[in-house]
Amino acid sequence: MKDIYRIFAFITLGILLFSNLNLKAGNDDRRGTAGAGSLLINPWAKSAGWGGVNTACGTGIDALFSNVAGLGRISGTEANFSYNNWLDNSGVGVSSFGIGQSLGDYGVLGISVTSMGFGLIDRTAVNSPEFNNGTFSISNMNIGVSFAKAFSTSIYGGATVKVVNEGIDNVTATGVAIDAGIQYVTGENYEIKFGITLKNWGPAMSYSGDGLSTVADFYGRQMSLEQRSQSFEIPSSLNIGASYDFLFSENKHRLTTALNFASMAFSKDQYTLGLEYSFAKIFMLRSSYTYEDAITTSVYDVDAGATTLYSGFAAGASIVAPIQKSKNDKNGVNLSIDYAYRLTKIGGGIHTVGLVISL
Repeated sequence: MKDIYRIFAFITLGILLFSNLNLKAGNDDRRGTAGAGSLLINPWAKSAGWGGVNTACGTGIDALFSNVAGLGRISGTEANFSYNNWLDNSGVGVSSFGIGQSLGDYGVLGISVTSMGFGLIDRTAVNSPEFNNGTFSISNMNIGVSFAKAFSTSIYGGATVKVVNEGIDNVTATGVAIDAGIQYVTGENYEIKFGITLKNWGPAMSYSGDGLSTVADFYGRQMSLEQRSQSFEIPSSLNIGASYDFLFSENKHRLTTALNFASMAFSKDQYTLGLEYSFAKIFMLRSSYTYEDAITTSVYDVDAGATTLYSGFAAGASIVAPIQKSKNDKNGVNLSIDYAYRLTKIGGGIHTVGLVISL
């Protein structure tokens, strides 16, 4: 009976959150007007290969993008390194590092850093557009501090505070975003899972710096004029997901099906279906498809309304090597090598590789 009350409260919370966010998401005038787009990039290989559908079943550092509540399922120490080759040969790379540490009954503390590298860009000027004026680089970094806790064997909750910074050498913008999520796990073998998370909620950002200033000549006198920067919102969203584990041969084989709905405040809502097969917890194969309105149309067709480079398909695999078995009360040591590929309409797709160490 208690589980029924918990599920009812869980669903009610999701409906309330969805109703609040959907009032904003339904306004077509706001679509595509948010900034800090790097917050929408999933840097972690496992969940990237699963299309971020693991709102309900994500665990560890990999869950920081999909649902921070999954961080609370770390029992020891976990470190995650990942690299995204963004749009294949574009020259853009996304590097991420995250570490989670169990604090026993107090919960789990996590820290993550994601940085985008764009290489060096030639600097030009109005008076000398064809000459070499040096180079400059673009900075884009997100730093998150997360905390999650297991409130029981069925309920996990967590939150992340992220600092977002982006800009060039003379113009920058810094903001703060918050993620919060809940996971509910039930069933005889904990095979039924539900998840809700509110992502990227925070105040508006704006740019500042010397790059917004210019020198103008007024009646023979030179004066410095500073332009005002228009503030912009960050891309908040609400995700509601569920998953079910089909277990075979005494849990040696597992087939997980997962569903996720993402209500996007500044882009089109998304629906994702994903499957993952696991053999003896040492090999995993996963795939997903994400649908949103006009996703099948060309990005060059302005009238069709396509707003994403993704084609919807994603796939990935993981190999887990048990380096040291667990003894007594000590956790074992596992090394996981992860790979993901997301198909895009242009740019050759996105490759992601990851390395996870669990102690």
